[in-house]
Amino acid sequence: METPSPLLRLSNITKRFPGVTANDRVSVDFQAGEVHALLGENGAGKTTLMNILYGVHPPDAGELFFEGRPVRMGSPAQALRLGIALVPQHPLLVERHTVAENLVLGLPGGFMLSRRRLLARLRERLAGHPIQMDLEARVDSLSAGEKQRLEILRALLRGSRVLILDEPTSVLTPQEVAPLFQQLAQLKAQGLAILFISHKLDEVLAHADRITVLRGGKKVGELTAREATQTQLVRLMLGREVAPRPVLAPPRAGVRLEVKGLEVRSSRGLPAVKRASFSLAPGEVVGIAGVAGSGQRELAEALTGLRPFRGAISLDGQPLEGLSPARLFALGVAHVPEERAAGTVPSLSVAENLALRTYDTALRQGPWLVPARLEREAVEHIRAYQVSPPDPRTPLRLLSGGNIQRVVLARELAGAPRLLIAVHPTYGVDVGATEQVHRLLIQRAQEGLSVVLVTEDLDELLALSHRVAALYQGELRGPYPVGEVDLDRLGRMMTRAGEDVA
Repeated sequence: METPSPLLRLSNITKRFPGVTANDRVSVDFQAGEVHALLGENGAGKTTLMNILYGVHPPDAGELFFEGRPVRMGSPAQALRLGIALVPQHPLLVERHTVAENLVLGLPGGFMLSRRRLLARLRERLAGHPIQMDLEARVDSLSAGEKQRLEILRALLRGSRVLILDEPTSVLTPQEVAPLFQQLAQLKAQGLAILFISHKLDEVLAHADRITVLRGGKKVGELTAREATQTQLVRLMLGREVAPRPVLAPPRAGVRLEVKGLEVRSSRGLPAVKRASFSLAPGEVVGIAGVAGSGQRELAEALTGLRPFRGAISLDGQPLEGLSPARLFALGVAHVPEERAAGTVPSLSVAENLALRTYDTALRQGPWLVPARLEREAVEHIRAYQVSPPDPRTPLRLLSGGNIQRVVLARELAGAPRLLIAVHPTYGVDVGATEQVHRLLIQRAQEGLSVVLVTEDLDELLALSHRVAALYQGELRGPYPVGEVDLDRLGRMMTRAGEDVA
């Protein structure tokens, strides 16, 4: 049977940045009515290729074809006019406006309509559509899954024929993932070409038709989901197989961290954490789940001195109220923040970022930093944590997300801390970096480090934790022993249903 002509074709795409070739003669076809997954480690070239498709970067060499005609994608606006839309990892919506008002942003002349006529026009256009929403609901009242659907709906109302989905399930609960893929299947049946970028191999194998794998900027494989296995995909992505994860040892006796009646307010002054109480033993990992905006950020910031709180927090019996982040770090509290930008200075070098916690005490001679000592220590961390590229003078902004995360972990775990607050430590990183982070957390817990692990990856949470809890609208449910909680129960703990629903 003859293969139909692709809706979108990338032919020998090459893109270079200073010191790195991000895409090296990459050719990929995207068919109408097909889900095409794009896999690769951080730094493999996926984001660059996506940005070329969406008109953010022009290629240095190679061609793009749409319906067989060569095209030059000069901007995202041009890509949208052509019918190519990007649904970002984090929805870019106006939170205080309604669903209808956000949809207007994608419709020509929408702002000229009255509210009544706008609603009537949208309801007419959405009649029989696979994605249905309450048009009058405010966006800030929507769940993460509903916001994701709103972004997709906004793209479709623009007449998009190619839909690029960047990590579409990264912020969804298990109960929200299945409806999303059901709707994508309906859109595929209507003839859309869907480009699906993900690090979750089980989802890729279950829902993609074809899979393209990049490594080091080059295309190293293309295969159908039917003929692929997780082991095969990992080998293509990494050039090797993933080693088995070490076993998490039981925690030690005693109490390392104790939290009693913790109350934290958001930046808008609203209750974000409501009288939360829990404790950690030495060497224990307690995982905390929750949909975005449920109080995880505020909890982590209270534990690391970044946000005031009411209640009591103690570390090995020592109260921590009123202490600065620097003082807490000196006492043994390390922090991997939710956003890498909050924990790094992209314009500084890798060596300088590794020294942000210690430059004032260990790396100075009088008032001056000692560059040789700075770089010597950086090289040791770079080697131990496999940071790439290995040059300590490289500006951090040139590193991939996974390598920036390695830098943050190396800095925070230097000096044998007693407590680590790790917020989304593998968020948006590839299989290889995830393997290293998991192994590192388990190893340090075996050595006595206590870990509060905040993550939206529920498989990761259950695999790495001794006990698990969930935040829902600031209320802490749990922690419960990990053997008593499966994905379904954890999903209910994160939603209105509550933790005790059978």
